[in-house]
Amino acid sequence: MPIYLIRHGQSEFNAVARDGIDALIYDAPLTELGRAQADRAKEIVRDFGIRQVITSPLTRAIQTALRIFEGQAPIGVQAGHHEMLCNSCDVGRHRDALAQDFPQLDFAHLPDRWWHDGPENRHGVAHEPLEVFQQRVRRFDQVLRESKTRPLAIVGHGLFFQEMIGRMPDNAEVIRYELP
Repeated sequence: MPIYLIRHGQSEFNAVARDGIDALIYDAPLTELGRAQADRAKEIVRDFGIRQVITSPLTRAIQTALRIFEGQAPIGVQAGHHEMLCNSCDVGRHRDALAQDFPQLDFAHLPDRWWHDGPENRHGVAHEPLEVFQQRVRRFDQVLRESKTRPLAIVGHGLFFQEMIGRMPDNAEVIRYELP
């Protein structure tokens, strides 16, 4: 049975970021276009029989997961497949702040700081080293191998999925993923 990878819809950061300049939009939410992209993805996955959804704790992924799957399949939050910390949009928020914004989801299992912890630049961004990121991707791949729930949907992020499948998915793209 398949696993479906779904990149979040367009975020406010995606909409304005250009030429590697950090737009300083922390934990960026979806734009109107991002919400529409998630609505289109909902139509695509409607008949897939998804039994479980795992979303990253970054706001744009949570909003995408809720827009596609709320009321259709159980949604769990896991930190293992959050985006590589490169920009302000990848800086997470404490589980209490997330629980306040998304009371229908459980965040109690998340550590206080679930995103990369390291030396921060002047904007409070602790760039995640590539090797640390790649190890995290491998650990998440192992979690998927051990999971028996199928069909399963993973709502996550571009660089993370690119590391897994070798290409950058479009916003709200649905990709059928077979474990190698």
